[in-house]
Amino acid sequence: MASTKTEALAMTPKRGSRGGARLFRNLGRNGKAIAGIAILVVFIAAALLAPVFFPEDPSRILSGGATPPSLEHLLGTTAKGQDVLALTLWGARSSLLVGFAAGILATIVAILVGLAGAYFGGVLDDILSLATNVFLLIPGLPLLVILAAFMPPGLGTVVIVLVITGWAGGARILRSQGLSIRGKDYVAASIVAGESPLRIMLRDILPNMASIVMSTLLGCIIGSIGAQAGLEFLGLGDSNTISWGTNLFWATSDGSLMLGQWWIFVPSGLAIALVAFALALCNYAVDEITNPRLRKPRRAASANAPTLVTVGADDGKGARS
Repeated sequence: MASTKTEALAMTPKRGSRGGARLFRNLGRNGKAIAGIAILVVFIAAALLAPVFFPEDPSRILSGGATPPSLEHLLGTTAKGQDVLALTLWGARSSLLVGFAAGILATIVAILVGLAGAYFGGVLDDILSLATNVFLLIPGLPLLVILAAFMPPGLGTVVIVLVITGWAGGARILRSQGLSIRGKDYVAASIVAGESPLRIMLRDILPNMASIVMSTLLGCIIGSIGAQAGLEFLGLGDSNTISWGTNLFWATSDGSLMLGQWWIFVPSGLAIALVAFALALCNYAVDEITNPRLRKPRRAASANAPTLVTVGADDGKGARS
């Protein structure tokens, strides 16, 4: 029995555990990923430095209503006389926090459900697949609206609602990939060697799905930021919280769009679009790295480059020129 375990351990490859590290290393050399990460860093830095730039209450009234951009107020003021730049920077803190928190939690739930169903199979897989299909069949926006309407307002409520409605799609994809990896020889070798199911899922299966996990995470973050803004724009969020969604809600309530006061609603809308664009760039970079069809073809050899020519085949010897 001991010799069987030793042989099984020898059969288990080590390359899977380095899949995530290799992916991140390649992302650091991809132009799209670098551009996306740079945009995200700018927004995260702006959100962290918001209390430094505007230490006082960003919602306080400073001047007359709806003044256009000027040297005193770089992005103008709202209909109530609030500084739009202050609201935009402070709103980044809430929107990014909710988006990343909900995206990460939804991805974790998707990983747990997908891997558990793929590895254990049987009745557990049937139950988890049924739950996944139910959440996939329910329309997302109505479910978001219903859950947000009946739960107490707050950032925690928004995160919970987004996690409940955002994990199913990723779980379906991860389960499908997990079933493929579950049948590999090195997974069978780990099972024969007596490795625990949790260790096999985390060390042998999950690292080989690093690209899919990354794509699922980025997609969940994009969806969470957009869904939060949509809920708050509809008035289903906490109106006392400063975020990009509530900025758009108050801009609409004050009639800024009808009055052509573009400086009130454009900054928050543009911020949401830029963050989604940056995450999409990172997502496309992951696809480009992991999908050979999307990689740029190597440059063709130069016409002046030396070529290898074999002569004298009849005597078994070759000369290179």
